Order: sequence, then C-alpha cells, then structure tokens
Amino acid sequence: MDLFEYQGKQMFAQYGISVSPGEAVRTVGDAVAAAERVGYPVVVKAQVLVGGRGKAGGVKLAANPDECREHATNILGLDIKGHIVKILWIEHASDISEEYYASFTLDRSAKKYFGMLSAQGGVEIETVAEQDPDAISKIHIDPVDGLTEAQCRDWVLAAKLNASVTDQAVTLLMKLYDAYVQGDTDLAEINPLIVTPDGKVHALDAKVSLDDNAGFRHDWAEFESMQIRDDREQAAHEADLQYVGLDGSVGIIANGAGLAMSTLDVVNQAGGTAANFLDVGGGADAKKFINALTIIDNDPRVRSIFINIFGGITRGEEVANGIIGALAAIDIKSPIVIRLDGTNADEGRAILEPHLGDKLQMAPTMLEAARKAVELASR
Repeated sequence: MDLFEYQGKQMFAQYGISVSPGEAVRTVGDAVAAAERVGYPVVVKAQVLVGGRGKAGGVKLAANPDECREHATNILGLDIKGHIVKILWIEHASDISEEYYASFTLDRSAKKYFGMLSAQGGVEIETVAEQDPDAISKIHIDPVDGLTEAQCRDWVLAAKLNASVTDQAVTLLMKLYDAYVQGDTDLAEINPLIVTPDGKVHALDAKVSLDDNAGFRHDWAEFESMQIRDDREQAAHEADLQYVGLDGSVGIIANGAGLAMSTLDVVNQAGGTAANFLDVGGGADAKKFINALTIIDNDPRVRSIFINIFGGITRGEEVANGIIGALAAIDIKSPIVIRLDGTNADEGRAILEPHLGDKLQMAPTMLEAARKAVELASR
C-alpha cells in the first residue's frame, strides 16, 4: 500500500523524524485557511502516487493568500500522469542549503535490508545511479542484528555528506530505519533530505510503501480509506482478491503470486498482453472464482480469459468444481482457456472435459494455453 506524501510524513513524525508543518486539504478555501495556520510562505503540493509533480505544475510556492488561492485552484483537478489531484498538502516552505537522498528497502536476493544514501538528492535515484553510481553509498543490514549506530556513522561518512551534519544525519537515519522496520514498510524514502541554511537536517519529502501482509499488526484504516483504485481494483479489494489492473486484452487468473507473474510473462511471450494480475490464492472455491471471473469479464478490454492453476494443497478436482460452479452461476462473455496441473490434475481435467467447447477450452501446458488465449483475444 503506497502512502501519499503527507501520510508518509505523518508516519515519519511518529518516529521523531523532523518534517515541515502542514495540513492536507481538499478545497481551495481550506487550502487558504490552512496556509494562514501553517504560516507563509507555503508550498502547495499535489498529493498523487506518482513522481514528477513539480515538472507537471503540481508543486507551487505561495507568498500570500492570493497566490495560495491561485495555485490551489490550478492544481486541484490537475491530471498528473493519469492521476487526478484531489488532495493538496499545504506546507510551510523551507530554505534549502543542501539536498541529499536516503532510503531503506529490502534486497530479496541478499535476504537483507538495503539502505541507500547519496549527497545528490532532489532527483530520481535511478538517474544518479546511471550517471554517477559512485555517488550512492549502500549498506546491507542483517534483519536479526539490525543497524548499529557505528555502522550508520560509517555509512554516512562513506556518502560524503557535509561533515558538519554527520551527527544529525546519523540520528535521523537511525530513526528512519526504525520507521522502516517497526512500521512494516517495503520502502521508506526521503528525497530530498535537506540541510537548512542554519544547519538543520530535515525530511522535505516522504515516499512510503507499507507491507500489506503486516496490516494485522497496525491500525491502517485511515491509510486504507485513502487508497485510489479504479473500479476493477476496488471490486477485487472488496472480494479479498490480489488484483492489479493492466491495459491488455487477456484476463489472467492464477493461484499464487509467483504463478500469476509467470502467467503474465508467458502471455507476453505468446505475443499478447495481460489485462490484469489476479491471484485467487490457495483453496479457491466457486465463490472466489465467481468473484474473479465477474471482475475480469466486466473489464471491456478483456477479449479472452486464461485460468492457470497448479494444484498444491488445493486439489485439481476442487479447482475444477469451483470453476464449473462459477460458470453455472454467471454468464461469461469472453472465451476461457484453462491449464490445470499439479495435485489430482487428471481428476480435475476429467470434471472439466464434458463442459469444454467454444466458450471453455483446455490446454495441457502453460505456453499452449497462453497461445490459445492470445489467439482468441485477437479475433
């Protein structure tokens, strides 16, 4: 779950990280009132889950109420890379002496936490990595041992930040690490991490992605309520399905995130494009398949549906009965191609066999099923 900048800053503040005072608003009038409380000059910032706000006109400095009103009017409703601005963050403006970059995430291949720190902030870290990779200081952290202050200090020194703020940077990065670990985030990023003219280290931006699997340990109801989803994603969320909408023509249903991702790849290999990622999970029954098929079939871009199931704990005959039950309950417009393998796959295929025809087809391998689904989608 990705957070808006203001939500990330609110989370950072809980861990003692210095952030600018500000308020989130939804109307022009509230923006002006918030600016009076925060104190001019203020920055009027679009709250969207995408980068490049400044270049798109979504970040403006206001020195008085008239300028704040003008900027709020222009930014609310602005389309930034397909994201419509509905929320503004009104923040007291900060003077900047230097800009840095700092983040924590997970290096899955190393099975360790991964920190990046650079004296070149304010731009995308990918650009820095491409143009000057030595400008990024990296650190791997064993999750069991955690980050020590000594390790953090060595990391800061290696990044060649201004020596006068070394102690402050170490303190802030230790707090950012706490926010990353204790907050159950997949990413905790500050860009830019600034030094003010009076020598204070300060988080000027916040990019936070929460680990959905850790939601049971937290009260994320407020964050959850602010998530922006299209109609397909909202329906899938309400049905407790792991779903991401895409722009292709082949609808995808698979059991397991890894298999679903592989299915997207094999559809692409077969010359098609996926309309979605959808993981029904283990133990999918008729109700789950009804929900999954309904969501996918209601997508006007979908021209065929590829159901790719590998039975493990879930047996093949249970999957087959779930699919047949779903097809009996709803009228599917798009043709379906099924690949069923794994535990009791023969029994499952035998159950499906009498129901096969133009609307329901079966293929023995994932690649063959993908090719058939792509062919049907192109008709």
